[in-house]
Amino acid sequence: METADRALTADVIAALRYWPGVIWGGQKNPPDPVDMTVLPPFFNEVLHNLPWWNRDWKVDRVQPGRPAETGDHRSDPAVRFTEVSIPGTVASGHGESLPFVAKVGFTGDRLIRFQAKIGDVVIGPAVAPAGRSEPHPFGRVLSGLMDLRGIPVREMARAVRLSMSTIHMLRRGHNPNLLQARLIAGVLDMSEADVRVIAGLDDGSTQ
Repeated sequence: METADRALTADVIAALRYWPGVIWGGQKNPPDPVDMTVLPPFFNEVLHNLPWWNRDWKVDRVQPGRPAETGDHRSDPAVRFTEVSIPGTVASGHGESLPFVAKVGFTGDRLIRFQAKIGDVVIGPAVAPAGRSEPHPFGRVLSGLMDLRGIPVREMARAVRLSMSTIHMLRRGHNPNLLQARLIAGVLDMSEADVRVIAGLDDGSTQ
């Protein structure tokens, strides 16, 4: 079963949308309690779909979440987007326990994205095939910004004096260096600092 674009049950949606510590328009204060016990099996099923996940580890406890994005509740429920962080713990079959946070994004009754943080490690579904490194997220952002501005690959390559193959590699997720980020910032009419943050080069280095 695919992690993204899977159907969520009404009970899971109710638990994901149970935010007793948050006051927002349209919710009863305090909200009526919901069954939070549906979330550990749901999270375990999603994690078990990751082929490398160690099934000795299971989510054993969760707490009410906090929304990062509540969507437009005046719009059609089928198109609004909600993202929420659910804290809890995972436990191993050997009695070990680690803190757990799930970040869940969904639209209507469809799961859009899922990410978990277990201890200090952030995990999620892989994008690249097995045996290949994951693409740098800068590629997706760069592609979107170029498309929004109507900048074709050839024009970007000529403007920054890089080869078209290099621009294609960056768009596909190749990790950019500082010089590439600096050159691209000028063409996108963005500050170098902003592009450095997007590219993950925000460590204050000057090389």
